[in-house]
Formats: sequence, structure tokens, C-alpha cells
Amino acid sequence: MAAIAQVKSRRPSLQLPVWKALLLSLPMLLISSFLWVPNLSGAGDSLALIAGIIALLGINTIFFFMLYTGKTDRYRAVMFIIIAIALPMDFIPWMIKTYGSMMLTDEIVYSGGASFCPLTMPMILIPALVKRVIIFPGELLPTMAHGAFSLMFIIWVAASLSVGMGWCSWVCLYGGWDEFFSRLRRKPLIKNIDRRWIYLPFGMLLAIVVLSAITFTPIYCEWFCPFKIATEFQAPVNLLTSIQVGIFVVLFIGLVVVLPILTRRRVQCGLFCPFGALQSFLNKINIFEVRVDLDKCSECKQCLRTCPTFSLDESSLKSGKTLITCTKCSKCIDGCPKGAAYYHIKGTSLKASPQTARILFVYAGFVLMLIFGGEIVNALYRIFKLITTGSML
Repeated sequence: MAAIAQVKSRRPSLQLPVWKALLLSLPMLLISSFLWVPNLSGAGDSLALIAGIIALLGINTIFFFMLYTGKTDRYRAVMFIIIAIALPMDFIPWMIKTYGSMMLTDEIVYSGGASFCPLTMPMILIPALVKRVIIFPGELLPTMAHGAFSLMFIIWVAASLSVGMGWCSWVCLYGGWDEFFSRLRRKPLIKNIDRRWIYLPFGMLLAIVVLSAITFTPIYCEWFCPFKIATEFQAPVNLLTSIQVGIFVVLFIGLVVVLPILTRRRVQCGLFCPFGALQSFLNKINIFEVRVDLDKCSECKQCLRTCPTFSLDESSLKSGKTLITCTKCSKCIDGCPKGAAYYHIKGTSLKASPQTARILFVYAGFVLMLIFGGEIVNALYRIFKLITTGSML
């Protein structure tokens, strides 16, 4: 026990003084108020006002403790999971109110009523560039739909430039689901996973890009997306669509629920998702990265054992860098007993302040969380509606 205490005492702390954490939290309070207050559900409704106040206080409290404690991953995960759970709580009632069901009919799809999903980006880029056709049957401009192509494209580009692969641990509306299930057990039942599986997302990316370009249909959305059952899916009106729904259910249960519980890893994100594979290439143009100080590293390999997305291996650890699939979740930074892992801004000295790099990255990641996290206010509003009226619609 004394040895453990000694190791912990040598670990550099990223904790901030209370006054400094409060001061740095004020800009986020202003940003969150600017982004959320004008768009509260049910404008003029007292329940919407209450939901908005609670949500703003809650997320800004999370941000404060992220700065104050120095535990980036712990509080990031809380916010990330809340956003993921809030999405279906708002989106499904919206679908039911708007279209009568969360199941898409041909009429809804061909009228542009399907909400545009960022995960379709890899499939639409080649047809859009070559044929100037958006193959996803959603809306081009924001009107009635929950998401439109133009808005999502702008947000995706901004997110990719600011956090790169950090999208998958800070922005993705779905990643919080396997994040949640991966944290349910204290210890994994399955510890050894063949690292060759990390290439599967890149194979998936290549396959869906080529097939979508050939067929002019979003192949991943039609056959492989595990999150369809948590948002919207084609109505199972025939054998083909019934098989598709069955595949969605199996993928969600297997990749998002069961395997993350058994491995304590984000299996869907790290070993399956083609969108994550695309984002990993964009990590190269992002200014933030996670590094390992080899002078401090004791080679305990705690980071290798706990990285949720398989983004560290023996060779990368020896080079002091993470793999291109690193989602910048900060789990390795929070858990390193020597404080060897840290955020770094490319182009600056490796001896530059890791605290400064961390704060700048946390600001970028959290602002993106706020942009996608408006669902939290809407979900709270719908919960209050259910309690007071018996209906979430």
C-alpha cells in the first residue's frame, strides 16, 4: 500500500484551483446559454424553461468538475452517455408525432423525411463529387427534418478540423451507447482480443464506399447500422426489410451491448464502425494528439489494457504516440500512474504545458458536445411532459 501511495504521489496532477476552474467555466456557461436557450422545446412552456435551466446547470457543472478535478475522461463519459441516451428519448417521440411511427415508409423516405445521419458521410462523398447527387434520401436544407445534409456537413467538417477522431468520443450521437455498456463491469471477462480485428473498420469503409458508389444507395444504412433500432428504420413490410431489421437488432445487441460488457472496450466503435475509420485519417490534419512521455513511462502497460478503442499497442507505446484511431477520450491520461500520457498540440515543444493543451482541447470537444447535446433539453422536456400529462408527444 505504501508503494502504491508513493506512485500516486509522484503522478503530476492536472487538477486546477477552484477559482481558476470557475473562471475558465464562465465562457462555457455563456456558450451553452447561447446555443441552447433560443431553441428550447415548446417555447413559452414553463416545463421547457425548467428543462433548459436544469440542463444548463447540469452540463456546466460537469464541465467545471472536468477542469477542477483534472479527470477529463470521467466527466466526458458522463456527458457523452447522457447525449446518446437523450437522442432516442427525443427523436423517437418526434418521429411518432410527425410520421405516426419510428418506422420509415417508402412515402416518408422518398419525400425527404428521413433525418440525415453523419455516419452516411463516407457513402455520399463519391456520388456527390462525381455525379453531384446526394444518395441519401433526406433533406438538403434544414426544414422539418431532425437533421439535414447541409447542416450536418458543416458540423462534420468543423468537428473534424477541431477534434479529428475525437468525434468518436466527444461528438458521436451513438458512441455513448457502447461507452455506457463498456463501463458496466469492473473487470473484463474477455481480455485477449486479436488485434487484427482493428483492420475490420477500414475494410468496412472501403466496402461501403465502393458499393454505395456503384449502387447509388447508402449500403451501411440499409444493412449494417447497429443504431437503427434506437432511431428509425425501414418498416418490415416484406422479407427483405424484415431481414434488414433483424440484422440491425443482432448487431446492436452483439456489438453495442454484449461485447462491450464482456470486454470493457468499445467494440462497435473500435472494431466495426467505418465512419470511425474515415475519421482516423482526419486525425492527421487535426492539431491535437495524445502523446506518451517516454522519460516518465514505466512501461506498466496500463494504457494498453484500458484503451477502449484499441488505439495503443507495443510499438506505438515505444514511439510515444497513439495510433491514428485514437479518439482522445483521455482514459489513458486519467489512468496513467506516472502522468506520462498527455494532450499535445502538434507543432509545439513536447515539453510544452500539457495542462494548456488539455484545456484547449476540452473546450473544443465540449463545445461540439453542446452543439449535438441540445437533445438533452428536449429529452428532459419530454420526461416532464410524460410525468405531468402521461405522454411524451
